[in-house]
Amino acid sequence: MLTPRQNLLETIHGGKPERFVNQYEAFGMIIGTPFGLRNANPARGQMNVVNAWGITKSFPENVPGAFPVHTPDKIVIKDMEHWQDYVKVPNVVYDASEWEPFIERANAVDRNEQFCMAFVAPGLFEQCHYLMEIQNCLVAFYEYPDEMHELIEVLTQFELDYAAEVCKYLKPDALFHHDDWGSQTSTFISPEMFREFYLEPYKKIYGFYRDHGVELVVHHSDSYAATLVPQMIEMGIDIWQGVMTSNNIPALIKEYGPQISFMGGIDSAAIDFPGWTREKVRAEVRRCCDECGKLYFIPGASQGLAMSTFPGVYDATTEEIDAYSREVFR
Repeated sequence: MLTPRQNLLETIHGGKPERFVNQYEAFGMIIGTPFGLRNANPARGQMNVVNAWGITKSFPENVPGAFPVHTPDKIVIKDMEHWQDYVKVPNVVYDASEWEPFIERANAVDRNEQFCMAFVAPGLFEQCHYLMEIQNCLVAFYEYPDEMHELIEVLTQFELDYAAEVCKYLKPDALFHHDDWGSQTSTFISPEMFREFYLEPYKKIYGFYRDHGVELVVHHSDSYAATLVPQMIEMGIDIWQGVMTSNNIPALIKEYGPQISFMGGIDSAAIDFPGWTREKVRAEVRRCCDECGKLYFIPGASQGLAMSTFPGVYDATTEEIDAYSREVFR
């Protein structure tokens, strides 16, 4: 019997998987680093927590994750022409002793069963709008392109410096990287503008991880981003996680399947809500798997971790994927 890791590789390489890859089963996720301990992220229910970049975030109940607070007094970059006066890049280099708990977690991953997966969030685009607010950020691409390039260059170097420490101590063979690039129906910026500002920086970041032992790059963007798939491939992304139904996933698999795989396809809005039922989860899992098939696709909800907003939904989804695998793979 194939291990979860082996089964994933068969799936994304067009081989002979024995079952559907079941959500995050192949990922031994290592969340946390010495920098992460200092880059405070609010727990559910916590409000107005300030992180290492000076960004204020809140995590209200019954939402999928924490979000930046952008009242005028809390926006970090208050003047894009002088962004350097506001952005203070945090330190990422810490003593080896501080890495020991995280090294233990990485060493505990059976790399025949799972990938040892480093977790990085947020990515370049999200960090830009976290620092300046989403509307200000989108306007800045037009009004302050030179300053945006400068800011992205600084953020890219931060990511590279951070990657060097992560690879040095954790020695991951996979990367899970967050950066939401769109809404449910459109990308936030055009593919042309995305290419101008973000393609080369991401090629540098993902290339660095590749050069330092990472075999599998998974990028999370729970959004519409179908028009960015060619650039995802150029960046070196192996799996786009979080792909929503608005992307016409079967068409993407048909066009790009051998080059990139897609993880998601289960409509969270259809199953992850107060009063959810097992019957709705079962129907959504089977619809998703029937439409998307066995290769270049991993069924799962769109959230960027093994979780659900409402208790029990993630486990029920896992169980229904497993049950349908036993029917489909015979």
